[in-house]
Amino acid sequence: MEYSRLTPCEGDWKDLAEEYVSLQALHKDYTESLDLVEKTRSKFEKALTHQKYRLRCLKSSLKKIDLSGDEDKVRKVDFEKDISRRDAQLQAMEGFLPKKNGFYLSIILGSVNVSILNENGRFKYKEEYEKFKLSVTLIVLCMAVLNLVIQNTVFDLLFMFLLVWYYCTLTIRESILRVNGSRIKGWWRLHHFIATVMSGVLLVWTSSPSYLKFRSQFVYFNIYIGVVQYVQFHYQKGCLYRLKALGDRYSMDITIEGFHSWMWKGLSFLFPLLYLGYFFQLYNAYVLYEMSKEPEAPWPISILSGLFFVVFLGNMFTTSTVIREKMWQMFKKELKKRMANIDKVSWNHRKSKANTPEKSPEADSTGDAKAGGDSGKKTE
Repeated sequence: MEYSRLTPCEGDWKDLAEEYVSLQALHKDYTESLDLVEKTRSKFEKALTHQKYRLRCLKSSLKKIDLSGDEDKVRKVDFEKDISRRDAQLQAMEGFLPKKNGFYLSIILGSVNVSILNENGRFKYKEEYEKFKLSVTLIVLCMAVLNLVIQNTVFDLLFMFLLVWYYCTLTIRESILRVNGSRIKGWWRLHHFIATVMSGVLLVWTSSPSYLKFRSQFVYFNIYIGVVQYVQFHYQKGCLYRLKALGDRYSMDITIEGFHSWMWKGLSFLFPLLYLGYFFQLYNAYVLYEMSKEPEAPWPISILSGLFFVVFLGNMFTTSTVIREKMWQMFKKELKKRMANIDKVSWNHRKSKANTPEKSPEADSTGDAKAGGDSGKKTE
């Protein structure tokens, strides 16, 4: 009886043994392919470096050449265009090589390579980053609403710890996205580093009795910021998807807490919400500054006041600069369009005037003579 029960297991083991042989062969091919990829990558990197070096030498030699003939000057311009085109091609090739970690990632992760060489892998990581931001934003918003209802020190500490963890994780993920080609603006990255410091200071200050004076205002501020960030994410996501489908945006562009030039069409309604949030930050800085004047005020109050003010200035300056530049571009575009219309009307007028035949003096005199003859005949 025991033998009959083991018979099916023995049959499965034989099948597994046959599969394991093919698995070993597949593993051998896999490791050999990895070695081949590493060797090919090293050769490609050396060849690319050599090509870039020779291209720089060629550019330098071309700048030193003074030409007098018009034909040679035209050839030089065409040559420079070809070199610029080749430079762009080399930069595109370089995007498939692993990049070095920045200073921040080197401190946290060491020499671990975080480059994602596959385009689909990069896009998936970016999508995971967006989902992470949305999920944690909703959790923070829910916890802020609960803080409004429940006043508990332990709950406040958990909320502050969540903020510290969220912004720390956000800075790491954004640094990895930056290594993989995402064009995150400098201020919005710096803003998250400052928010990490602010959350850490708030975590220390929460246990102090003076925090209760600022608690309700800070809770309302977090609720407002959470709602605005959710609205931003929802509309920016749709806008980015539409622009990427049209080929107007880069595939690694991400949603941000501020405003970018590509948000002008369809997202300009966010201006009042953003500026109201910025002035809320300024109001927080003012209230904390007044609290810091009180005797025996703890040190986190003055630090938080300064940090809120810095964040207000950075957000206002960056968003206002984007809006000003976009309006200036629109003005120049409209002015260029009007000038083109004026030139077109003027050219059409000159063309119609040139096509209209002018009457010569001889024709006029002949016409007058005929008119005189006709009138004489009528008189007779």
